[in-house]
Amino acid sequence: MKITLHEFKEHWSRSLVKTIVYRIVVLILDFSTIYLLTKKIKIAFGFMVASNVYTSIAYYAHERVWNRISWGKKKEQK
Repeated sequence: MKITLHEFKEHWSRSLVKTIVYRIVVLILDFSTIYLLTKKIKIAFGFMVASNVYTSIAYYAHERVWNRISWGKKKEQK
């Protein structure tokens, strides 16, 4: 089985879109879980908002750092 490595670097806008899509999924999971545990919409909503502000920033930064790491990538052919 041949493993294909990425031969490109991601543009910042791709990382941003990936962050947004991922965060939407996590928003739904966070709200659902907290609501199921507490049965309180205000608490679930508050947790969802607070949690997703700082974790969205962290995920975006994580994506950008990994984009700079060459491990697992081939050099670009120009």
